[in-house]
Amino acid sequence: MFTGIVQGRGSVTGYRSVRGGQALDIDADFVIDNPEEGESIAVNGVCLTAYNISGRRFTADVSPETLSRSTLGELRVGRSVNLERALRLCDRLGGHIVSGHVDCIGRLVDIGREGDFTILSFSVPAEQDTYIIEKGSISIDGISLTVNQCGGGRFSVSIIPHTMQTTTLGALKNGGAVNIEVDIIGKYVEKLLGGKDGSPDQAIEINRGYLAEKGFF
Repeated sequence: MFTGIVQGRGSVTGYRSVRGGQALDIDADFVIDNPEEGESIAVNGVCLTAYNISGRRFTADVSPETLSRSTLGELRVGRSVNLERALRLCDRLGGHIVSGHVDCIGRLVDIGREGDFTILSFSVPAEQDTYIIEKGSISIDGISLTVNQCGGGRFSVSIIPHTMQTTTLGALKNGGAVNIEVDIIGKYVEKLLGGKDGSPDQAIEINRGYLAEKGFF
């Protein structure tokens, strides 16, 4: 489990095929203190298992499923990635609950400015649009951000100068691909109410009458 608060960046130093997937060698820009072999590290928002951890360096395998659902297959030696070690129970939850399980690939469609802030707009597949809400949380390449506006398979976020300087967003160009993880709470609520992947016969229509029956009014 992660928070979407990026700890630093890493550089890909090795990328090779292994057992049907890929293996990444990464050199972080921070020391991985008190490492645990096999711990989880989010790489551009993708939860990976780190091994051969030494100082700032580690290796992680990427499964065929992960390659098909994320941008990790596009990484090459020298590429910069966002890194976050797994959340500890004693840590501050500064972002939002991020699982590191990517839902889809989004693409940057517009870059704007509002004073010192950068406004980035992304497109996402239509089936993910329902999980993105105005002022809700979203993870982009492992960065916890707040949605400004959304609808029609697009959404925008406002990026502060610090985030542009310390993450890979500063190098993103129009058309660039990013890993998107929508807010996991919405997906659980939908499943519990019999929506997507639930039984149609058990679907519940949430309206004023239903809420009144359950004591919300």
